[in-house]
Amino acid sequence: MAQRHREVFRTICAEAVRTRGSSDVAARYLQLPFLVPVRIPAQSHLEVHMVTTELAEGSGSSATTSSADVHVGSDYHPSLYNNDLAPLVKQKWNWYNIFAFWMSDVHSVGGYVTAGSLFAFGLASWQVFVCLIVGIVIVMLLANLVAKPSQVAGAPFPVISRAPFGVRGANIPATLRGLIAVAWYGIQTYLASDAIVVVALKLWPALKPYSDVAQHGFVGLSTIGWGAFILLWIGQAFVFWRGRNAIRKFIDWAGPAVYVVMIVLTVYLVYKAGTSNIDLTLGSIKYSGWGTVGAMFLATSIVVSYFSGPLLNFGDISRYGRTMSDVKRGNLLGLPINFTFFSILTVVCAAATVPVYGKLITDPIETVSRIDNTFAIVLGAMTFAIATVGINIVANFISPAFDFSHVAPQKISWRTGGMIAAVGSVLITPWNLYSSDEVIHYTLDVLASFTGPLFGILVCDYYLIRHQHVVVDDLYTMSSKGRYYYTKGVNPKAVIATVVGGVIALAIVLTPVEPFKTAANFSWFIGAGVGALVYYLNSRSSRVANLADKEINSHAHVPGATAGERA
Repeated sequence: MAQRHREVFRTICAEAVRTRGSSDVAARYLQLPFLVPVRIPAQSHLEVHMVTTELAEGSGSSATTSSADVHVGSDYHPSLYNNDLAPLVKQKWNWYNIFAFWMSDVHSVGGYVTAGSLFAFGLASWQVFVCLIVGIVIVMLLANLVAKPSQVAGAPFPVISRAPFGVRGANIPATLRGLIAVAWYGIQTYLASDAIVVVALKLWPALKPYSDVAQHGFVGLSTIGWGAFILLWIGQAFVFWRGRNAIRKFIDWAGPAVYVVMIVLTVYLVYKAGTSNIDLTLGSIKYSGWGTVGAMFLATSIVVSYFSGPLLNFGDISRYGRTMSDVKRGNLLGLPINFTFFSILTVVCAAATVPVYGKLITDPIETVSRIDNTFAIVLGAMTFAIATVGINIVANFISPAFDFSHVAPQKISWRTGGMIAAVGSVLITPWNLYSSDEVIHYTLDVLASFTGPLFGILVCDYYLIRHQHVVVDDLYTMSSKGRYYYTKGVNPKAVIATVVGGVIALAIVLTPVEPFKTAANFSWFIGAGVGALVYYLNSRSSRVANLADKEINSHAHVPGATAGERA
């Protein structure tokens, strides 16, 4: 092995001298006696890159993707790729892995509260179920749309965004999505840490004074709260640092584990309450006539908006799918079927809390904390904590890992990008952010107002402007002849569409009077629609020219992949 590494390194030095001129270090190293003579062929940049990466990985590189799993073209610019951003030629995730991803996204405290709160919305239970099903079917269809370009190209969301935004302009959607993920990563970690606090206080009641931020607190969080937050922060970072295979294995069992606890919790509460005492309409019915229709539209939009973050960067996950059929099957099982069943368990649990505890409880952690059995409390709270860790990793860790790495690929690896997000999530003190509705409103809603336009532009570009074809190699070149170079790497048309769609959505969100107050619930749809429309009107002239890419790029397959592997 040592001999082989010497030969490899000598090859690298020789190539550096040949292609970049004399290098004192490389030239002197070539004269060292322990290196065996090696004939240097006219190697391509691809071959040298793969050898270099292999050595780097053997030396502890922070890349999590093997060079054997990616394609690197001869014209790829170093500032546009690393192993984690380069297009995959080996895609290994099957339908169950996609299904498990959505289970982790749904099976969380946030998912439980969202589903449960809809049943207290003022609608009849059957009307809420209609909204849930319609909303989640819309989410599935949108997920299928945004999944395809990344699955076909084998590239993550920020790289695919180079097609509409330009090879440099794609940093705009990447940065926006990354900042949103940082905020939500901190909030989700804080919410999950509450479960640890519940367990700690149940097992060691003497710790209660340390849960009082007034007596023992720092920057708005109690001592025991800090301990729980740091514990989960380290645990999530550990799973993330071990790479995508570790993440895949974690979410593969985390989602099903929640189902086991949810079913047990449901059976327990139904037994305690008695089936005759359970009413699935959790609140009084407030709407009738056309008011019911409006309320149902609103409830449906809440379901879609809840998934708007993971939807935007779902390409980060779908790029690993073996085929588009695997992705679609995973989406079908993980969204309509899984979400509907989870919602049924949620509403039954929430409805049973009324006769059992005397009030409606939509927070699963609080529900679990009221159980008399200590073991049940520990098991339930820890399971929901793990579930929230699952959604945090897949929705708010993977995304900024790619997004921040995309800004400077040679300096920021996938792991480094994720850790930047993790550190940032502490610095924003998410417990203070979450405790103020106004701060959340003006911070997250401002950023989220632009996710709709980004989604609309990406989908419009791929399906309407480019006829579902992207020239993958051009996503990684700084050549002025590249299709996605535009004006110094930025497409002004996409930037204008983002600004117009985002400003309109933002204006609606920040105007607290009717009809804007009601329209704010549909800001994601409005932003997506406006962004897509403006982009289409400015870019439709290029539709005919893009038809040629069908023959040139043969459905945008990465070299080394066949149509059967990508279909």
